[in-house]
Amino acid sequence: MFPQEFIVCFHKLVRLERLVIRSYFVRTLKIEKSTAEEPVDFEQWIERDLEHTEGQLQNEEIMARDDHATYLRFIITSAFDHIAAVYSVSAEGVAVSDLS
Repeated sequence: MFPQEFIVCFHKLVRLERLVIRSYFVRTLKIEKSTAEEPVDFEQWIERDLEHTEGQLQNEEIMARDDHATYLRFIITSAFDHIAAVYSVSAEGVAVSDLS
């Protein structure tokens, strides 16, 4: 069942400042980033073990340190149950340039 993954595209190169991820039953989450014009050449960025929150959504806040990306790949590598979900991803940052 795992890993499960999805990719977020920003359509511009952005300087990331903060991510907030709301999920359920996710045990380990990896995030990779790419600054390419296509979703390729990802590099490991963050790996987190999330706390089990029985009956409540997990809220994981990640403060970025001047990291840049055009794509983020989120990979659920393990879960607390057979089913895990990411309900929302909120990204804060500043667009640096357009993709050509």
